Amino acid sequence: MAFARNQWYVAAYSSEVGRDLLARTVLGEPLVLYRTESGAATVLADRCVHRRYPLSESRLDGDTIVCGYHGFTYDQTGTCVFVPGQQRIPRTARVAAYPVVEQDSLVWVWIGDRDRADPTSIPRAPWLDDPRYTVVRGMAPLNARYELLVDNLMDLSHETYLHGGYIGTPEVANTPITTEVDDERGIVYVSRHMDDAECPPFYARSTGIQGRITRWQDIEYHPPCLYLLHSRIAPQGVYPPAEGEDKDAFHAEIVYAITPSTEHTTYDFWAVARDFAVDDESVSEYLHQSNHTVVMQDVTALNILEQVIASEPDKYQELSINIDTGGLAARRLLARLVEAGAVGAAGTVGAPR
Repeated sequence: MAFARNQWYVAAYSSEVGRDLLARTVLGEPLVLYRTESGAATVLADRCVHRRYPLSESRLDGDTIVCGYHGFTYDQTGTCVFVPGQQRIPRTARVAAYPVVEQDSLVWVWIGDRDRADPTSIPRAPWLDDPRYTVVRGMAPLNARYELLVDNLMDLSHETYLHGGYIGTPEVANTPITTEVDDERGIVYVSRHMDDAECPPFYARSTGIQGRITRWQDIEYHPPCLYLLHSRIAPQGVYPPAEGEDKDAFHAEIVYAITPSTEHTTYDFWAVARDFAVDDESVSEYLHQSNHTVVMQDVTALNILEQVIASEPDKYQELSINIDTGGLAARRLLARLVEAGAVGAAGTVGAPR
């Protein structure tokens, strides 16, 4: 399986990265994350050059990592600054240091060609760091390839069947979608607007709405990593005004960062930001518990599906229908990114400097 290497990926939430060494694997590359004493997030390759001992199993000394096996010591640029038993430090005694950007409470890392790392190309999820919103979040590892999670999120009709009792109602599966693709910007848009829908428990208990609702689901997928679901919930028949704020509706900005760990494992970073009941801790607790349950239902299903796919013969022919237009567009854009990365990587050897 090929990855789109010349892209930004979420390696952690900002809150996860501190003075304790954190191990993550992104696109098959073992990484160690930490903060310097000044607070800067740092990402290095998680292998000592001497005998490959994980630096994440070592210790910090100021801003340097001291390998827990033989004491090789690395600064935040990946340069070895101490070798035990000799004064001379070998020229090749260094580990890869990766470009890092913190934005919207997420730590983004670039695994590909360092010279192509443009921080301005990182898609935004501003609600995650906006005081007008309250956020619940988590991360669930999948024992499944990342494309399966992309497929899952691009087709929300599965909510009716997999997530009934939480966010699924009959109208989600029965309402047609519209799909648009911005090829120039590389974004897929999928919308499902339900004019008269049952209010699922996820929103009934958090908003207090009684009775039926008008429910909108507007997806933006920014391949390869970021998925945004703009969810609008209002009493049935209440629509946004022609101008001004949409004050009579409840809005949830649902964010997924889909980060391939290895060919068959994925980090599922999820967050729900809301503009209602922002100071109600009981609502936060309920939404966190409920969304965690929903995510784990997806994890269970996708882990099963990964095993099914692994046992199939090559070129198994699947069936696609109208609700798959968004997912198929996402696959096409992902394939384009993978191909572009392969072309861009021609002639390069080794990890980023």
